[in-house]
Amino acid sequence: MDPIDYLFSLEKLGIKFGLHNINVLCEALGHPERAYRSVIIAGTNGKGSVSAMVEGALHAAGLATARYTSPHLVRVEERFVLNGRPVDTASLREVAADMPAIVARLRERNELRAEPTFFEVTTAIAFELFRRATVDIAVLEVGMGGRLDATSVAPASAAAITSIDFDHERYLGDTLAQIAFEKAGVVRPGMPVVVGESKAEPLGVIAGVCHERGAFFVQAREGVRADARLVGGRTELALETPRRRYPPMVLALRGRHQVGNAIVAVRLLEELERLGQPVPERAVVAGLTEVSWRGRLDLVSTDRGPVLFDGAHNPAGARVLAAYLDEVYPHGVPMVFGAMGDKDAAAMLAVLLPHVTRLIVTRPRTPRARPAESLAEIARGVGNIDIEIVEPAIEALARASAFGSPVLVAGSIFLIGDVLADLGDSARPI
Repeated sequence: MDPIDYLFSLEKLGIKFGLHNINVLCEALGHPERAYRSVIIAGTNGKGSVSAMVEGALHAAGLATARYTSPHLVRVEERFVLNGRPVDTASLREVAADMPAIVARLRERNELRAEPTFFEVTTAIAFELFRRATVDIAVLEVGMGGRLDATSVAPASAAAITSIDFDHERYLGDTLAQIAFEKAGVVRPGMPVVVGESKAEPLGVIAGVCHERGAFFVQAREGVRADARLVGGRTELALETPRRRYPPMVLALRGRHQVGNAIVAVRLLEELERLGQPVPERAVVAGLTEVSWRGRLDLVSTDRGPVLFDGAHNPAGARVLAAYLDEVYPHGVPMVFGAMGDKDAAAMLAVLLPHVTRLIVTRPRTPRARPAESLAEIARGVGNIDIEIVEPAIEALARASAFGSPVLVAGSIFLIGDVLADLGDSARPI
């Protein structure tokens, strides 16, 4: 079987919490996760943006860097970034080709009691790819939670927890305190932990875990002065932290919420400097002003007109997107919407529909997606708006473009990936 096909064949196993499989895989590979320094980023929303900013700054500081994120939009190679660029397919195939035999051998010896999942195997592959590339430092984005996430086996020297909100309640718990405890599973003794969350209950849980484990708790906004204003959909930021005053800069990523993510990234980089890793001011600024993070308030030009992609897939993300729409597109936009079956589509639509002029519901190309008919029924119960069902997603985009621009595509990273894949080279960043 083709190595990439082998990886995707594991998707049928779904999500499985626990560290046994990843520990066994790492041991079989000779513990590649120990071959370089690493930092780990957890949180409900914002962890991908923070990961991208941090890795960009470290690379600008002259380090050989790696970044592991999930999910990908169009190509699986996007998950494995080396020095700011996705890994080349040949390198990925070379490492992935070894995995079926390794897994079969471990299963035969009963060291693996169950077939590893797609995420477990891709995480092991990331560790090995980064070792072969002889990176200095890797930035690891937690897939889900933290305590039992495969990324957490890496001996990270610092961590960030961006935010705590409701998502994946089936796995993480149905209270903010429970979710915070799972996210705080990345905390290790002695490490600095930069926390962007400000709500009292989850913040208290994280602070308590840091105290119990002897970690250095850093509340990201404490002692920070941040002056921000939105200009042409971009955020101009003047930032001063307890360690440094930064020159005014225009953040590369759109939305006021990126100010909070930028502060978390900066404080984490400053903690790494306190640990002995120099990250000069110019490198920090580069990480914030030159970063790219596709599919997150990502405005692109297409042959169907301008499209705004946003990966909001939970109520908290929808609130951030709604605030951006209210500020930048106060008259509303047509929206193409699709969601996974385990997401709170009603809560997302309740927040977004007041900013939408026409709703086109569709279904991403994944078995996990909620049927479009079900989404339409949910939308009718949430708001008074004209609704159409159009499949596939690329046709939904064509239909939505008849009602104005830009068209918003939101509700699922998988939906965005489908549309970008179908648009191909005609999608160009604005």
